[in-house]
Amino acid sequence: MTRATTVRAVLAAAVLLVSVFITLTMSPRLGLDLQGGTRMVLQAKDSATVEADRETTDRTLEVLRQRIDSLGVAEPVLTRSGEDRIIVELPDVQDPRQAAAVIGRTAQLSFHEVLGAAPPGTDTAPETGEKRLILPDEQGTRLDLGPSRLSGAGVKDATSFFEAQQAAGWTVKLDFHKDAGKDWTKLTGEAACHPAGDERRRVAIVLDEKVISSPQVDPSVGCQAGLPSGGTQITGSFTAKEARDLALLIKGGALPVPVEIVEQRTVGPTLGAAAIDASAQAALIGAAATALFITFVYRLFGALAAVALAAYGVISYAALVGLGVTLTLPGLAGFVLAIGMAVDANVLVFERAREECQDRPTRTLRSALTTGFQKAFSAVADSNITTLLAAGLLFFLGSGPVKGFGVTLAIGVIASMFSALVIARALTEIAAGSRFVSDYRGVNGIARPGSVRTWLTRKDPQLFRKPVQWLVISTVLVAVAVAGIVVRGVDLGVEFTGGRLVEYSTSRPVDVETARSTLADAGFGDAEITTAGDGDISVRTGKLDNDGEHALRTALATEGGETTKVRDELIGPSLGDELRRNALIALGVAVLVQLAYLAVRFRWTFAVGSVIAMVHDVIIVVGAFAWLGRPVDGIFLAALLTVIGYSVNDSVVVFDRVRELWAGNRKTPLATIARRAVLQTVPRTVNTGMGALFILVALAVLGGDSLTDFALALLIGIVVGTWSSVFTAVPGALVLERTTTAPPPVPGKSSRRARAPRRDLLDNGARV
Repeated sequence: MTRATTVRAVLAAAVLLVSVFITLTMSPRLGLDLQGGTRMVLQAKDSATVEADRETTDRTLEVLRQRIDSLGVAEPVLTRSGEDRIIVELPDVQDPRQAAAVIGRTAQLSFHEVLGAAPPGTDTAPETGEKRLILPDEQGTRLDLGPSRLSGAGVKDATSFFEAQQAAGWTVKLDFHKDAGKDWTKLTGEAACHPAGDERRRVAIVLDEKVISSPQVDPSVGCQAGLPSGGTQITGSFTAKEARDLALLIKGGALPVPVEIVEQRTVGPTLGAAAIDASAQAALIGAAATALFITFVYRLFGALAAVALAAYGVISYAALVGLGVTLTLPGLAGFVLAIGMAVDANVLVFERAREECQDRPTRTLRSALTTGFQKAFSAVADSNITTLLAAGLLFFLGSGPVKGFGVTLAIGVIASMFSALVIARALTEIAAGSRFVSDYRGVNGIARPGSVRTWLTRKDPQLFRKPVQWLVISTVLVAVAVAGIVVRGVDLGVEFTGGRLVEYSTSRPVDVETARSTLADAGFGDAEITTAGDGDISVRTGKLDNDGEHALRTALATEGGETTKVRDELIGPSLGDELRRNALIALGVAVLVQLAYLAVRFRWTFAVGSVIAMVHDVIIVVGAFAWLGRPVDGIFLAALLTVIGYSVNDSVVVFDRVRELWAGNRKTPLATIARRAVLQTVPRTVNTGMGALFILVALAVLGGDSLTDFALALLIGIVVGTWSSVFTAVPGALVLERTTTAPPPVPGKSSRRARAPRRDLLDNGARV
């Protein structure tokens, strides 16, 4: 065993031990669908018109969402109820009272000049008699404050940290926007015109009509010079928790209007125990089927890859738990699906090793395996880097469930690369050093070509003589999907459109599973059902008229006896306009960054082909759901983001092979190169797709109604994505290449390095 293999084995063992320790000692944070949580109803206290109330309440909701995200509560549900109420549902909140105290604070931040100390018992100006803002400072001294010179809206960022050097303790650092920074410099410059020790040399920082800090401007600051406009620090003997809460309140922004908590209660999970158990069973069966499949295809090395996949599952789960990510059922399903897709890197390596064994039968198994890892590295790196770029942008630019998806996706990608390039490589290199494994080709699984590769070699189909024909087929598929969107329309779920929230009290206890089954039989299969408070049944559904509500109550009465309606409210969407806008912006920027990366690493034609294929896949998945009449909701959004990642990943693998072959055969027509690249990567595409399909079919069949749409969207997406990476992305790039005369790229280098003109040849001999 070489030194490099030993290092990989030790590193793998260390990471696995830490992951197992975290898994056994830390409990996961579960979402509302798996565990339930706390529901609070907030009343906005405003006296404006109805239209203004609705707009103000929506703005208040978005501020609350930012605060809750800063509290570390992932996957909350916030909806507007009526004109001036907001329903906040928080999963796995350890201290609901503390969360309520932070959420409900107005957080009106302002910066004031200090006019002097106010005499006791006075609150008016001695000259004019007008009412002044008189507030006590941290020590109780009453300060006479001037008008607000700067508000919290001018703060760009707020962070808490421990200042040990100056013994200031926990401090909150503020960074200002450009214009607000100028106001800060002017305010401190005016204060600096007064002598040291004078009350007027102070600047008061006021939060919700309470002075939280009123520091003196340092004597070194000259009159009218002021402090730098970048920012300032707030000190005040804060504890770590107080500094953190203050920072998140300032960063989240002030509430447009005060809110009052009018109700707080515990809600049960939206999924019953039976649905959760069925989903877990489906996940286990799917993962086991994937492990058996890869073992069947790659024999011993496949079994070792299955062990690496199990290690991937432990590592990524430990990372999710250790980072405090809230786990929801779609998130867990995506996590399990990632196990199936994580096999991709192993399949890439094994197929490259098979090619080496086929091209040079006399070389050793270990040498072929090492070369396989080396040649597969660029494809693995490029596909995972593009996914990480997207995950990072979704996290930093998105919010709510989109941000959570970015975290989960990034963890999955990093853990997948570690399992394939470290754990699987260490295991297979140790096995390849065995003489028994090396000598018996039927045992190791890579010394002989697979059945798919053998069939393709024998048939050698001519795929891209007329690339436009494939684009026509893809265009027809897109047209059919668009027709479904136009003719049938997209059935947006309650998360996008809002709906109705009704709570019932029953004379006999009814569990969630029974209520869900009863309402599904009555035609309310899409309703979200939870327990609320002391056994009440809460039903959240889309548009529901009074006749529909009566039918719903009658259906519940068959199981619960006398059923009384205790709440009936119209609710807004939990995925509001701003959240959707942020998600689209994050997705658009992610696509542009991926396009730029692929253009640098490959060619701009390859990058455009990949993006065309991705758009093709998204439209077809949405169109399929439109034709099927299935709801487009938050679960569908998670599935669609997964499809986008899969589509780009698939296209990158194909174009990586095109780049490699083209660089080594500069005089060969590009269409011929593309055909060879596609045929060489088909075994990888088939085996990776099968690994994911096993899990998805299990989730669709056994996972229950809660996961059927999620699995269906991904099934369609993977099938369409496999098609588009070959018959949309590649033909699109071939058509675009007819307009360029740049030389073929060198693997791993930018296509901008060389610009010597040349002639591209098509298969039919035509010169362009």
